[in-house]
Amino acid sequence: MLFTLAISKKRCIFAVSTIHLSYYYTMEKRYSYDYPRPMVATDCVVFGFDGYGLKVLLVRRGGEPYADYWALPGGFMQMNETAEECVKRELKEETSIEPFHIEQFHTFTAVKRDSRDRVLSIAFFALSDLKEVEGGDDVKEARWFDLNDIPDLAFDHTEIIAMASKSLRERIAFEPIGFEMMPETFSMTYLQRLYEAILGIKFDRRNFYRKILTLGILERADGKQSAWLSKMKGEYKPEDYPENKGEKRRGAPSRIPYLYKFNREKYDLLKKKGNGFRLEF
Repeated sequence: MLFTLAISKKRCIFAVSTIHLSYYYTMEKRYSYDYPRPMVATDCVVFGFDGYGLKVLLVRRGGEPYADYWALPGGFMQMNETAEECVKRELKEETSIEPFHIEQFHTFTAVKRDSRDRVLSIAFFALSDLKEVEGGDDVKEARWFDLNDIPDLAFDHTEIIAMASKSLRERIAFEPIGFEMMPETFSMTYLQRLYEAILGIKFDRRNFYRKILTLGILERADGKQSAWLSKMKGEYKPEDYPENKGEKRRGAPSRIPYLYKFNREKYDLLKKKGNGFRLEF
């Protein structure tokens, strides 16, 4: 009799536990529905600059689909990461780089953009100097290509690059993001070439110099204020600029151009303001 009672108690406890677990599971999954879900990936267009034209970083795929095709670095998002964490992880794994500036610009949702499954791609563009890159993870190779000489690409990556280029052109007129692709010190001619490469237009040299210097985000590498800016502020003293004295002899070589660097504090302040930067010519 005691034995039967003990068994009954165990069954009772088991039954109560089962009901409790069932109730817990039902409550936890209460708003979970069984329907097809798309997969989510990230792709990144990394821009660089070689002093004359824009470069784009591509990887050669190691597996199907599109084995051996060039493509944008990227991959599937894991359950425990954000889209930005995913794209940064994929960039580091596939190309070994960690870009200075990265931002999301579009989501590509064409139904048949990936033959494997229903895949959405959250697209980013990034800016980097031309670092050495090394293919890793599931890619065979990583390499910089001229933006105007891109090979046939996997998936819809040609379309992604085109939209990334358009987004970069729009952003650089209102935010000084292009400076992320510059070396530590640079000539004004180098900077002008960068803006011309991104915007696809030619600038008058004097107007470009004046506009950029007026923004106040550059300083000469030798620590001096530019002569033009000193004159604009009424602070110009000829003795402070001995390099400007004397006449240039016909046939003599042009003087070495000044090198500039960023005033990082003012640059970051302009980025935070958002509308504090507007590049018009």
